[in-house]
Amino acid sequence: MKRSTRLTLAVAIIVGALLVLGGGTALAEKKISVLTWNISYFQDGFNKWVAAFEKIHPDFEVERLDKKGSEWSTYYQTQVVAGTPPDIVDIQGGLWLEYASQGGLVDLTPYLKKDREYTSRIYPEILQNWVFDGKNYGLPFYISKTLLFYNKNLFKEAGLSGPPATFDELLAYAAKMTKGEKSGFMTLNFDWLYWPLFAMNGVELLTPDLTQAAFNTPQAVTMLDRLAQATKAGHINKISWTGRWVEPNSAFAAGNIGMLQAHAPAFLWMKGKGKWMDEKTVGAAHVPGNWSTPNSHALLISKACKYPDVAWDFAKIATSGDGAYEMGLGTNNLTGDRETNARLFAYFEKNIPAVVPVLKTQLEHFDKLTGNWPVAKDAQIKEAFYPALQDALLGRKSAKDALAAAEKKVNRVLRSR
Repeated sequence: MKRSTRLTLAVAIIVGALLVLGGGTALAEKKISVLTWNISYFQDGFNKWVAAFEKIHPDFEVERLDKKGSEWSTYYQTQVVAGTPPDIVDIQGGLWLEYASQGGLVDLTPYLKKDREYTSRIYPEILQNWVFDGKNYGLPFYISKTLLFYNKNLFKEAGLSGPPATFDELLAYAAKMTKGEKSGFMTLNFDWLYWPLFAMNGVELLTPDLTQAAFNTPQAVTMLDRLAQATKAGHINKISWTGRWVEPNSAFAAGNIGMLQAHAPAFLWMKGKGKWMDEKTVGAAHVPGNWSTPNSHALLISKACKYPDVAWDFAKIATSGDGAYEMGLGTNNLTGDRETNARLFAYFEKNIPAVVPVLKTQLEHFDKLTGNWPVAKDAQIKEAFYPALQDALLGRKSAKDALAAAEKKVNRVLRSR
């Protein structure tokens, strides 16, 4: 074989190899990644989403990632800084606000306007939870908001027939059920889940234009004094202000708490530890005034996503119709899809009746949602506000001094750029 022929052949082989490798790389890059929040067990349901997705996008792969709540923020932030955030992210509560304000998320408003069939299925009040600066960034993954769990056994022992209707009754009921190791009331305290206590007393966190603190009022001082006194007396368990998830929920599961303000996912977590818990022993009601703080999960699309239209298709599959139904079955939650929830209630009433009263509260009184202010610096405001509040609740400072200190810190955050 002549040298020129051999050279031509060699070049052809190299070019062919490069084309194959290049084609392989191109194919490998045609994928979307999905980061979920502590639902690693939801593999079968996730696989069904992928199967439905591949029917419309057979040339795409789906990479699944899942992180525990304690790891999620660090992981996502690291990937954002590296410029490689997952395409679709499952975010809880208000963590998304900072990313949206920095231009890190895709504005889904055009998709929602275009795909009316999808949007018409979703609760408009729930969609509003992910609106910032007039743009919608999230699709409801599953619905979660606070409610009042109450121990019917302790209520009966104290001569109480039903949940409290006012803040005064809540404190009075708590006092009646407090005895020995038992406390009358407890609340979860992260992600503004305790804010219904403020709302039922007419206290607002911020001014209507969200530019200044509005909580340092005589009503707030009085309310905080009463909560501090009830905590000192043991009527409110101190873990309300120092624990996070395991400690307060474990206390209720042990049968030692009369009332617990928490969000819906706490029920089955507690029921797994407290075998005494069922629809006959645990009541589910709204707190006085029907206030609640949403702590729902949403699917959002990272701005760095190469294929936002494709990511939208996957997110739509996971949050509506059969995909949402799989999510509800797999996690024992309700979704943002009204039609799907009707199917889920039929399933739960037949198979897990104890969870039905809890889930019913999740679809009521959407006009009384609180603790969900669309403020970019939500996380910084929490960090500025809660330590001062904790000082008052645990008796380290007077309510008046604590609120004054919190007001200064929150306003400083709001003024900062």
